[in-house]
Amino acid sequence: MARTHQTPATRAVDPLVLSGSLLVCLSAPAFFAFEIWWLGAVLLAAGLAVAVVADRRRPGGLRRETGLTRDLSLIALGLLIVSSMPLKAQLDDLSILRFGLVLGGAVAVPYVVSRFVYRDHAVRFPWRGGGRWGRLQWGWLVAVLALGWLILPFYFISSGVYLNWPVVDTPDLIARLFVGVGAVGIWDELFFICTVFALLRRHLPDAAANALQAIVFVSFLWELGYREWGPVLTIPFALLQGLIFLRTRSLAYVVTVHLLFDAVVFAVLVHGHNPGLLDGLFLV
Repeated sequence: MARTHQTPATRAVDPLVLSGSLLVCLSAPAFFAFEIWWLGAVLLAAGLAVAVVADRRRPGGLRRETGLTRDLSLIALGLLIVSSMPLKAQLDDLSILRFGLVLGGAVAVPYVVSRFVYRDHAVRFPWRGGGRWGRLQWGWLVAVLALGWLILPFYFISSGVYLNWPVVDTPDLIARLFVGVGAVGIWDELFFICTVFALLRRHLPDAAANALQAIVFVSFLWELGYREWGPVLTIPFALLQGLIFLRTRSLAYVVTVHLLFDAVVFAVLVHGHNPGLLDGLFLV
């Protein structure tokens, strides 16, 4: 009987592969939501140990070019780098430099290790991907702005979570916030989608890989400031970004979606910290 080719969307789930991947991704809530570093480190170690067992059961063992241990180690590297600093938003020069170095390293180090140590192309950044955007893609961009305008002001102002970001009451601070919000939004897609999601898809069905990357994505956003009932918004957003990337294969598109969403976030934060400055722009 001929073997059926398994795509990432239809690949059968190996319990060991799923367990190892889940343990690694569950380290993110430990690091970022509960802020228990030792627990996150234990979960990472346990996940990698399970990955070693899973790889040893396969032909080629730990030397497999698409080994689970290799790929989860790249995710673990990124998570450890991000967890090395508090994620509370700050706008002074030193904090901006620290954010840039740490978040940049969390993307660059897994890429360099994958490319030059493992001699693999597991981490890629397909900017154009699937080609030109169609009516559906352009329509979704409009919908993102509309949904953000309707939902985000109510969430940030009514819950008070806008206070998790520093006061921006001068042109300099407003400019710094604008750059910071946009830069972190771009980084989100480079790390959570092009690194975490892409690596998980090599071993798990698309739906499972997307759910696991969402755990990491939402945990990071929680520590960044999206608290209270924020996960009601951030979980669907993380899952949709993964799904959109699957459909478009375009980093440019998912970044554009994220930046439009973050443009509304930026305006709401300015509005929250400066009552009267943007009167009439939002309903709240």
